[in-house]
Amino acid sequence: MAVKEQLLFICSQCGHESRKWLGCCPDCGEWDTLSKQKKQKIPAGNTLAEIHTLSGRSGREPNRLVTEIGELDRVLGGGIVPGSMVLIGGDPGIGKSTLILQLLAALAMQKHQVLYVTGEESVGQIRMRAKRLGIKSEHIALATENSVQAIIALATEVRPAFLAVDSIQTMYTEEVGSAPGSVTQVRESTSLLVNLAKSSGLPIILIGHVTKDGAIAGPRVLEHMVDTVLYFEGDRGQVFRVLRTVKNRFGSTNEIGVFEMKESGLAEVDNPSALFLAERPVNVPGSVVMPSVEGTRPILVEVQALVSPSSLGTARRTAIGADPQRLALLTAVLEKKIGVTLFDHDIFLNIAGGIRIDEPALDLGVIVALLSSLYEKMVDPTTVVCGEVGLAGEIRAVGQMDLRLLEAQRLGFKTFLMPESSSRQLEAVSSSIHIQTVRTVHDVVERLFV
Repeated sequence: MAVKEQLLFICSQCGHESRKWLGCCPDCGEWDTLSKQKKQKIPAGNTLAEIHTLSGRSGREPNRLVTEIGELDRVLGGGIVPGSMVLIGGDPGIGKSTLILQLLAALAMQKHQVLYVTGEESVGQIRMRAKRLGIKSEHIALATENSVQAIIALATEVRPAFLAVDSIQTMYTEEVGSAPGSVTQVRESTSLLVNLAKSSGLPIILIGHVTKDGAIAGPRVLEHMVDTVLYFEGDRGQVFRVLRTVKNRFGSTNEIGVFEMKESGLAEVDNPSALFLAERPVNVPGSVVMPSVEGTRPILVEVQALVSPSSLGTARRTAIGADPQRLALLTAVLEKKIGVTLFDHDIFLNIAGGIRIDEPALDLGVIVALLSSLYEKMVDPTTVVCGEVGLAGEIRAVGQMDLRLLEAQRLGFKTFLMPESSSRQLEAVSSSIHIQTVRTVHDVVERLFV
């Protein structure tokens, strides 16, 4: 049966489909983003899928492809699952292609044949980057190609153990008439690669560009089609890079991997806590250490705050590495519950090292850093703080306090300021750290600044 074609107006931002042109997309609200494109309708076949039961035997679970890059294996859940599709996104120049090339080199050292297909660079440019990184292997096959059908043919001929595609926004399929990078092309190209991965058991990793808002360019359905989504974060002015999992069908979605960008490529950071605190100023107001937990890994980070009288009509609130809305909320709690005056002060908050912390356990660190800067009183450098702050000024418990406590003890901290309700969970944990408990923000002021 012949494949039918249908003309639709498809939004380039979100992928919404309409039979007629609309000035404003009804889904994402963007203007002048609907363009006419051909969409193929593939008729349903008459062959029924084979039925299995959940308790049936499916054979031995396939072994993961371990990359031997510990930080990458951590975020992937222990390695790459055969037949899985991994999508990695990040800002331009953050190190995505470097990471992929080092991944291929690690697999090639295990005698795995791998295939690297790029639509953005020539083979000579890839060899120059590989030379800079000190990578040379006969097990890494290179190709410059934009056609998905040609990539599938290459994979069928080479039969690699792993396939990397850089980037999905440069790929196209001849079955779609639109230009590469359009919503339809990205969706259909990804669909063909997903079918290749699932049918052959070939693990594939895709590199994706991001928009100015930090989201992966293309339709949102792209993240739903793949098995794992990783974001490579970090400021290009910083040497640290954080690989964060936001979706993983085969592992935790809270893990992070920490790398350091060097001239020879990305180096793993085995002890990120010590690295993030290496340049911490001592006996300076506005600085405090907070133990965060990312997945199964505790990390100690420095929370910095600067509170100064504003010379403008409207005070500024700036947060780097934390949620600005959360900073505004905590500022309002301090004004209401303690009576401090902050509406006429500029407030700047920074998580040192270029890492981003989103968990509520950061709240107490923000409160302490703000008060320390406002009162010009320094916090004991051997003290760590951790806890969530509610709108009533209460200090709430947070999870995995035992991991945070042991990490602080390992790095030599002497005092741990935590919610009173959390201390009850640590009765079975032996520690040499002196634990101080607080119930409200008033208790925080009395413990540290009176």
